[in-house]
Formats: sequence, C-alpha cells, structure tokens
Amino acid sequence: MIKELRIEDNFFPQKNTVNLQGRLSIWDSPKVMGIVNLTSDSFFEQSRIQFSDLEFGKRIEKIIQDGADMLDFGGYSSRPGAKDISIEEELSRVIPAIQWVAKKYPYITISVDTFRSEVARESVLNGAHIVNDISAGNLDSKMIKTVGELRVPYIAMHMRGNPRTMQNHTEYSDLIPEILYYFSYKLEKFRFFGINDVIIDVGFGFAKSVDQNYQLLKNLAAFKSLSCPILVGISRKSMIYKTLGINPDEALNGTTALHMVALQNGGNILRVHDVKEAKETIELYKKLYP
Repeated sequence: MIKELRIEDNFFPQKNTVNLQGRLSIWDSPKVMGIVNLTSDSFFEQSRIQFSDLEFGKRIEKIIQDGADMLDFGGYSSRPGAKDISIEEELSRVIPAIQWVAKKYPYITISVDTFRSEVARESVLNGAHIVNDISAGNLDSKMIKTVGELRVPYIAMHMRGNPRTMQNHTEYSDLIPEILYYFSYKLEKFRFFGINDVIIDVGFGFAKSVDQNYQLLKNLAAFKSLSCPILVGISRKSMIYKTLGINPDEALNGTTALHMVALQNGGNILRVHDVKEAKETIELYKKLYP
C-alpha cells in the first residue's frame, strides 16, 4: 500500500505581523504588490501613468479589483541608465497620488518606492504605510534614521552603485553568501535605529547578470534564515525577456512561470505589473501547499 507523502508548507512564516501606522496586519499567506509607476521612463511602458492622466483612477481601481493587497507608488525610475530627477519633481509625482488613494481607498496598504528620506517622510505623512528603498539606505544617509522615526515597515533591497551605474558592479566572489552578509549587517543597523518590520528584496536585475538572477531565484530559500518576509520583484524583467528573446510586453507568461518558482522557494510578496495573474498563481500555489 502506497501512503501519500505530505510535505508541510513552511515557506511562509505563519502569523507574521506588521505595524501599518498603528494597524496590525497579519501576513499569513503570500501577498501581491501592484506597481504604479508615476514616471515617464520606466522599462515597461504600459505601467507608466501620471496622476494628472484621465485614466489614473481607472488604473488604480482595476489594480485593486484584480486583488492587489498593496500598491507601490514610484516617481523615480530605477531602470538601468535611468535619468536623475530632483526631489521636488519626485514629490510632485507621488504625493498627490498617495493622498488621493489614501482618501478613496483607506483600507489599501500604500508603499512608496523611493531612496530619498525627504520623499519617504512626506509620503508617510500623506498616507503611505511602507517605505520601499532600492538602496537600503545607501543613497541617502538620513533614510534609515527617518524610517526608524516614522515607525513604518521598511523594504530594503540589495543593490550596488545606483540605477545609472549598477550594471557595472556585477562581480561577486560568492553571490549568495555575499548578499546574505549584506543583509545581516543591514538588519543590525535597522534595528539599532528602531526599524522593527523589515522586508528584504534580493534585488533581481540590480547589479546582477541574467545568470546571477537565476542563481538567486534558485537559492531564494537561503534568505529565510534572516527571518524576514521576502519581496520578489521579477515582473517582466530582462532576466525573462532576454532569456526568451522577446520584449517586456511579451513577458507575462515567463513572469507567471517564475512567480511560481519564487513562491515555492520562499517568496512572500510578489511585486507585479499584472495583479490578476499573480493572484491566480498564488491561488494555485496554495492548492499545492494548503
């Protein structure tokens, strides 16, 4: 008689709570973060929108109706070679959008994608709940202290250099241990400054080659040792479309395939352009690992 082999799902830390401006939220299953690029030059053209656009409200409504657990607003493009913009311009892009969503959809968790402490502070004061920093404090010396003062969750990503130079910094002696050490060091600093809720992002596409991105995805479970939720940002990225010889517009199928791998290897939050498809992937994942 053949007995069914049951493997318990230990990928997602059970009852992981985060403080969202005084509201405790329990993250006991994978979440979807919908990308809202308030930019003119993000790599995936269809994700770009401005608050002044007539379609802004409809775009936000669709993302929410498709099942997004949180929205990530970014006013500074971090694609390779992206141009620099002033703090004032970044603020003018993100603050009106955050204010509008916070008022119209008060139950939606809002993240601000910025590496500037001033933008982080103003965003939180105007309704954002989470700060998502591609530099983990490396590009603004005041960021970590600011987030600690704001008492909000902090998404810290691994990157070398800045968006204009990062692809010149892809040499590693041993990729996984080096990034693990980076986060171990950062976590000590974050906690010293009073940041209690930290989410890590290994930085797919940021100072990594295509092959290194796949090495990271394959070994994503190693980062569970840090005892932090893991955000996965691979949606329509070059690791997919370059491998398949296509463009970002055609990379949804590849994105969905790798999202399942990410979930199986320990990913907790999928940061995506296509919310409906990501939610469906999570539902199938949960059917596999109830």
